[in-house]
Amino acid sequence: MNGSKRASPPVVCLAPMAGFTDWPMRVLCYRMGAQYACTEMVSAMGYVCAKPGNEVYRLLLATHPEETNTACQLFGRDPVVMGEAAARVSELGRFASLDINMGCPARKVVGIGEGSALLLDVPRAARIMEAVKRNTHLPVTVKTRLSYDGVRGSALELGEAAQALGMAWLCVHGRTREQQYAGEADHAAIGELKARLSLPVIANGDIDSPAQALRAANLTGADGLMIGRAAVGNPWVMRAVRAALEGAEAPPPPSVRERVQTAILHAQWMAQSKGERRGVLEMRAHAGRYVGGVRGATALRREMNRQTTLDGLVSLLRSIADRLEQEEEIL
Repeated sequence: MNGSKRASPPVVCLAPMAGFTDWPMRVLCYRMGAQYACTEMVSAMGYVCAKPGNEVYRLLLATHPEETNTACQLFGRDPVVMGEAAARVSELGRFASLDINMGCPARKVVGIGEGSALLLDVPRAARIMEAVKRNTHLPVTVKTRLSYDGVRGSALELGEAAQALGMAWLCVHGRTREQQYAGEADHAAIGELKARLSLPVIANGDIDSPAQALRAANLTGADGLMIGRAAVGNPWVMRAVRAALEGAEAPPPPSVRERVQTAILHAQWMAQSKGERRGVLEMRAHAGRYVGGVRGATALRREMNRQTTLDGLVSLLRSIADRLEQEEEIL
């Protein structure tokens, strides 16, 4: 990527999302054209203090052989702890880079000085970046928001610190922390930020279709576009966006059968990685999205949410495909 002039189409990225971007979702998005993905947030303090073999961190740090460019995202406020966590994660040999979360807007994270709160303390943020970089051989990136509340906490100041410290890129969600996920992402503001920095900038927020991706690319001039919620239950958005950015012919939308078969594979991987009960329960957050937009989707989601076994969920998904194909309901 070129921080001053984009010489190639923006890189298509899967955003880190707590509760969603485990390895099954990441691999499905890679298969559909994603070029980068990131884990769910990993608490540096929690990881450093956890006993060996801790199940929470085993799952958060699990990867799949097909993953080619996956980052581990760490969050925390203590530079020493962040540095130690960076060293430990790097030693695993599973990740292509480390990402520092300085953008999470959740109250429980911000309330203890982590995530978006670091926009209000750039000197501390800089010490964290320096500590992480010093303790890893991997590229280090930073994810943040435009500002804390529109007045305080400038992403530009944070970006200048990241640039001076040699971060590999800065990803900016086009909202303030106070906005949470309300309103529209301000892609033009990301473009203004990009114009003032020399390090690569990734744009995030409301990139949910090829049209929106092209608009965001034009407004931001970003070196990459990060897709989040739009990819849940819809990994095909990756190939559609990538084709649009590369000027290729738009791929056909997935058929009912393809969507259901992908949902089944996703469920099987969830059960494989997390155990049947937990995998099926967590799959509920994804399964309903795979049947989104069809007649009776609400009732279908209720049926799926009653399933507690992998066989039950798979049988239901296959029956849904048969029913929709018979009714010629095209998603």
